Amino acid sequence: MAYQVIIPAAGQGKRMGAGKNKLFLTLNDVPVFIHTLKVFEEDDECEGIVLVIHPDDREQFVRLLDFYQIVKVTALVPGGRERQDSVYNGLKAVRSDGIVLVHDAARPFIKRQIIHQLVKAAELEGAAIVAVPVKDTIKKADSLHVIETVERSSLWAVQTPQAFRVSVLLDSHKQAVQDSFIGTDDASLAERLGHKVIIIKGDYDNIKLTTPEDLYFAEAIIRKQQSL
Repeated sequence: MAYQVIIPAAGQGKRMGAGKNKLFLTLNDVPVFIHTLKVFEEDDECEGIVLVIHPDDREQFVRLLDFYQIVKVTALVPGGRERQDSVYNGLKAVRSDGIVLVHDAARPFIKRQIIHQLVKAAELEGAAIVAVPVKDTIKKADSLHVIETVERSSLWAVQTPQAFRVSVLLDSHKQAVQDSFIGTDDASLAERLGHKVIIIKGDYDNIKLTTPEDLYFAEAIIRKQQSL
């Protein structure tokens, strides 16, 4: 079940309000992105990590990768204007035709067993995503006026990683470039070409650190993990 992973890390995370790349913020004195990379570094099935970065951050990334002994990074690739462009840049640096994952650098709590389930599903079907059932009531609104209450039994909140055969993801990105199409995620690019995308049920702890409040949740998750 070998795979490679593309980790977009070029965004500046303005909603975090940190005044710097949020991935350099620390949890338990370790940078957020290092927590994320360690999941893949310590997974024997991971054959390589393509890290997509902002060129201005390259020196700091290199220094921290060396300090924390992250050796599976096979390429540091410059990001693009949109996240989709960054993933495409990273995809061009993938070294094999097997399975590739795309994972947010700001999701440090992904679990290895979920990764392996995704890889297996992508090997069988071509594309797989991790998601959790929506728990809240969802309402569609026009400005602040409710239009309708959406039936939530079929709704899923999508996370990362997302897993693909390399050929599926590459064809999907090439077609998106040709059509000037920007999708909401990588799976949406595959969907528009008719590829079946399988859902693997995820974990609610697999949060993305986006706002300052998310750091409190992250610290609570770390405490929970340490108590197990």
